[in-house]
Amino acid sequence: MADANSNALDEDLYQRTKALLEPGEIDLNGAIVHTDYDGQEDVKMMQATIDVGDIIADRSGYDPSECYVYSGNDDTDFSSNQHQGLTLDDEEFVWECQQLLREGSFDIVIYYRASADHQAILDDVRELGYDVTGVEG
Repeated sequence: MADANSNALDEDLYQRTKALLEPGEIDLNGAIVHTDYDGQEDVKMMQATIDVGDIIADRSGYDPSECYVYSGNDDTDFSSNQHQGLTLDDEEFVWECQQLLREGSFDIVIYYRASADHQAILDDVRELGYDVTGVEG
């Protein structure tokens, strides 16, 4: 029974993520990164976000060392667990994510330009040891 409930939650998260990718100014793809980090492991979860963001930057043609994470602490449009990866020089969008605590562990919903190598991103995230679900816009 837990598996059916878990699959329903995953399907719901997948559909909500897909809705975030709806056509806008930028064509997007996304990924749902499933972690085992609980609510007390927010530092590990943030490091996972940075590691995944670096993969996305690299697979998008950016040097990860020339990108930074903007957490929007001074922006009322951002929630406390919402972050963006931006380039240092012109603050160009690289990725954006929401960190969601679901059923006791964090999932990172992250989206990025569709021009990035989507499959390579998913493969690289798996190499980090995370389960990941790709979502194409």
